[in-house]
Amino acid sequence: MKLHLKIWRQKTSTATGSYETHTVEADEHMSFLEMLDVLNEQLISEKKDPVAFEHDCREGICGACSMVIDGRPHGPQNGTTTCQLHMRAYKENDTITIEPFRVGAFPVVKDLVVERSSFDRIIQAGGYVSVNTGQAQDANATPIEGGIAAEAFDAATCIGCGACAAACPNGSAMLFTSAKVNHLAKLPQGQVEHKKRVQSMVAQMDKEGFGFCSNVKACEVECPKEISTENIAALNRAYISSMFTTSD
Repeated sequence: MKLHLKIWRQKTSTATGSYETHTVEADEHMSFLEMLDVLNEQLISEKKDPVAFEHDCREGICGACSMVIDGRPHGPQNGTTTCQLHMRAYKENDTITIEPFRVGAFPVVKDLVVERSSFDRIIQAGGYVSVNTGQAQDANATPIEGGIAAEAFDAATCIGCGACAAACPNGSAMLFTSAKVNHLAKLPQGQVEHKKRVQSMVAQMDKEGFGFCSNVKACEVECPKEISTENIAALNRAYISSMFTTSD
């Protein structure tokens, strides 16, 4: 099928970007990234600079393939990353607008590539469980009720792609931060440092320049792993509680 692409091109983080239009022939069975591969082969054959975009696993696991497609992070299908989107979702002669995430804390590196190390720094601020070296405890030694384990797993499915922040009109990272806090908070191993973790990760999130959550809930709609905003409510409760109780 013939598709018309309107793609954001920006040579460097400080350069002024603009849209370019291209036409590409794509098979309906191609993934969206494979379609971009075809475009880049076409550009290279024309001695032009290929479009820079991120990818790694191409299986909906790593979250690297983040881009905004027709105004929606990861494209038109819910619960789907860009690499899981296939061209059968489009029709002959459709025009597709492709651009990078528009978040102040995610500066554009080149074309569709943005710098998302701010998420890494939020994790480094407390998204882990401290353990002493030595003999590791058996994983099954601490019994955990099935429902609680399922809730922890649901939060842990966050792949850190940044779609939540890109979808939020305030550029908030609350869904990401709350998922990373809550998947540990649900488990006994994570409760020891819970109060400290909540305070340090929220403080780092604010330091990175992400906006405030105003309960628009676009983050939940656009999250490729469909993580619930109930995590944000739990984070808010935990943060308030940590400020009015004794520290760990």
